[in-house]
Amino acid sequence: MNSLRPFWVATVLAVGAVAGYTVQFITASNGYAVPVLHWTSLLTMGAATVLTLVMGIRIKRYTSGKAKSPINPIAAARTLVLAQASVYAGGSIAGWHIGILIGLLGASGSGSSAVKSSVVMIGGALVMAIVGWVVEQFCKLPPEEPSSPEGHSKGKDEEGYAAGTN
Repeated sequence: MNSLRPFWVATVLAVGAVAGYTVQFITASNGYAVPVLHWTSLLTMGAATVLTLVMGIRIKRYTSGKAKSPINPIAAARTLVLAQASVYAGGSIAGWHIGILIGLLGASGSGSSAVKSSVVMIGGALVMAIVGWVVEQFCKLPPEEPSSPEGHSKGKDEEGYAAGTN
């Protein structure tokens, strides 16, 4: 599995910002409400972030040798996929609300509830993305000695991620 590429994360953030600004501009010019997520969305984002972190801590315990039982390889792969999805989801949500915030600050100033909601959602999305990135790092195994009799791939895939054992 490939590791996250900062270019693609930045691209998702930028595309989200352009889309958020464009949709905000269109809806505001036609008299519709600003399309921001409600603060209750933080509950869902928080639950996904906590789940990602808990699963990542299990992998970190395994890769550091503190876990007594091996991890199912499918669970390790799912944790990695969840971590990467959290980074991209956090980036897209943050980008969307950054675009909306740029449009709103020029039009209404900083006192509206949509501006406050956008700022809160940007913060929550960035926390989600950061936790996802940290958990992705948890899923990587440290490099082994090249002279090790086990070789360089025991317990790892070709990118260095924890593959678990059965």
